[in-house]
Amino acid sequence: MNYRTVRNDELGESFVTFRHKSGLPVYVLPKERSHTFALLGVRFGAADRMFRVKGETEPTVLPDGVAHFLEHKMFEDENGGDAFERFAQTGADANAFTSAEETVYLFSATEKEEENLRILLDFVTHPYFTKETVAKEQGIIGEEIDMTNDEPGTMAYYNLLRALFAEHPVRREIVGTRESIAQITPELLYRCTDLFYRLSNMMLVGCGKLTPEAVERVCDELLPEEKEQIEIERLFPEEPETICKPYMRAEAEIARPLAEFAWKAIPAKTEEEKLRAWAANEITANLLFGRSSELGNRLYESGLIDDRFDGAFVQSFRLNYAYWLVSVSNDDPDRVKDEVLAEVERRKKQFFTREEFETARRVVYTDKLISFDSVESTAFAALSHWDSERDYLRDPGLLASIPYEEAFEIFKSTFRTDRTVMSVVVPNGSPRKE
Repeated sequence: MNYRTVRNDELGESFVTFRHKSGLPVYVLPKERSHTFALLGVRFGAADRMFRVKGETEPTVLPDGVAHFLEHKMFEDENGGDAFERFAQTGADANAFTSAEETVYLFSATEKEEENLRILLDFVTHPYFTKETVAKEQGIIGEEIDMTNDEPGTMAYYNLLRALFAEHPVRREIVGTRESIAQITPELLYRCTDLFYRLSNMMLVGCGKLTPEAVERVCDELLPEEKEQIEIERLFPEEPETICKPYMRAEAEIARPLAEFAWKAIPAKTEEEKLRAWAANEITANLLFGRSSELGNRLYESGLIDDRFDGAFVQSFRLNYAYWLVSVSNDDPDRVKDEVLAEVERRKKQFFTREEFETARRVVYTDKLISFDSVESTAFAALSHWDSERDYLRDPGLLASIPYEEAFEIFKSTFRTDRTVMSVVVPNGSPRKE
């Protein structure tokens, strides 16, 4: 096998990558830790609901919730067992999740690394669906949907996305609705696994005590030769630059209001521009919303916020969207929003000092270095650069080198307060504000 080793001597970190003969991209991140963490990512998420297969005249439009439904069903086998039982026998912890961009299956183990890797690769590549098992899962996920719809944080988040985006599929709930999952059939699930659960559309990352040779050996045992490629065009509706609506309100059984507000940004066009926007805005987020930020301290001392105050720049490379997000829980979220807006506008005219910027840069850079001590964080860092020509070991260097002036310009261009939305969840029976 033609292994490629990537080293960063300054960080003291390295990884080995290769493409298995099955077409599966593999990243092995050796670390002398007490446990091993491995994940298998599938480039198929909740937002991949419309696509056209080469040779077909009409696009396919999936009902909402298919990727999440598949995540649940892939653990089951034809013998009535499931992968969780198999992992339990080896002493490993297993899990999975679905996002707008991808579905990820993972395990954490302190021993029997190769055996656990076999289980992971085996169950994710052997789908099994029947009408009976699909109907049973529709009932289970239907209950999950009901519980999710009543969860205040989820209500606030998805209302925020629906306010930000008019057309982009990220505005649709990952779990779907009872009506949408009722349309799911075994035939539909098999079509999706045939198209998207192809090894060339996955990425395997192992971090900890696994070696490249061990990973290759397990892949050789379980994975077939690469199949003929299927060309799939993923289709996304055109999203306007403007917001959908400025305000969303919901009621729930909570003691005090919960709010999220955001500013819709125009996504950068190239990968390099997106990477630089990420680096610059990581530092600016610390300046604005970090633990020792001037704004946070002022709001806390005035009693407007508690420790549930956070802000971040959110950006998707593959799905091409970006926004600034602030979360808060207090009795007067509108006043907090006004205070944050005023601070942002002030900083767009008079940015933080160079000394403040360098202090925040050191904090963010140090946090990034510390994250490499975690096998989980390191594995997810590798996965985050799935489609990138730039490996994750270069992220700290980008944070360390982004110029002050460029960060200021990126901040001004991405923090668009003329595209502000707010999502509020208030206690049941709260009077509406005029």
